[in-house]
Amino acid sequence: MQDENLLKLVIDALEDVKGVDLKVLDVRHSTSITDIMVIVSGTSSRHVRALADNLVRESKKAGVHPIGIEGEREGEWILVDLGDVVVHVMQPSVREFYDLEKLWSVGGSDAKRAKDPTA
Repeated sequence: MQDENLLKLVIDALEDVKGVDLKVLDVRHSTSITDIMVIVSGTSSRHVRALADNLVRESKKAGVHPIGIEGEREGEWILVDLGDVVVHVMQPSVREFYDLEKLWSVGGSDAKRAKDPTA
């Protein structure tokens, strides 16, 4: 699946379960581990799990099986690795503490937020 189609699938799956403050970071010029990082918040551990579960379910329906899923048990920060797109589903306090948006967009990094993630 192409990056744009996979990204649209990710965004739709997260929006379906009311993900909060969704951000898309294009990191293809900063790292070789992935092309795009998506960061989204859930309002509770239950909401974080629901967001990740829906994402995994929808990606499998589309024929994209996650390479890895980490953090499901705790529900504070769940990482879903879909290869070209890595998704971080986080509770707001964890997201604020780690501040991945800043980590990947400053300090010599060329990462830029996508203006229109669905384009």
